[in-house]
Amino acid sequence: METPTALFLGFIVLQRLSELAIAKRNTARLLARGAYEVGAAHYPVMVAMHSAWIACLVIFGYDNPVAFGWLAVFAVLQVLRIWILASLGGRWTTRIIVLEEPLVTRGPFRFVSHPNYILVIAEIIVAPMVLGLEWVALVFTVLNAAMLWVRIGAEHKALGPFRKY
Repeated sequence: METPTALFLGFIVLQRLSELAIAKRNTARLLARGAYEVGAAHYPVMVAMHSAWIACLVIFGYDNPVAFGWLAVFAVLQVLRIWILASLGGRWTTRIIVLEEPLVTRGPFRFVSHPNYILVIAEIIVAPMVLGLEWVALVFTVLNAAMLWVRIGAEHKALGPFRKY
């Protein structure tokens, strides 16, 4: 495995694992404040899909060279990720947690309703392209679109009363 490839894959794995830890902590804190979860039934499917995506990157990309142009695009996406997470703060989680308070409207949420989903769509395409795995980008874009159709529907239903139209 080439060093840039190993570093890239290691970054993705460590990032996702750390995000799960942050999400678990934030979820527990939100639930302790009286929030509740919706859409829990699809959550294991979403986790499985993202785990399979990472597994495909590692299994099929471990000996591929890094395309540095795509890596630059991926780096820009990480700046956006930080902006999104910082904007949500303790309200960021991987689950749909409803806190009966006004929704966050700062940062990228001033411009779009679902910046994190837009980011994930881009990452699911860009990360495989860093390793030349076009088919992984295609397959998981389709799977993610189906997942987001379910997830965004559940989220809109749950958060509708807290939206300012």
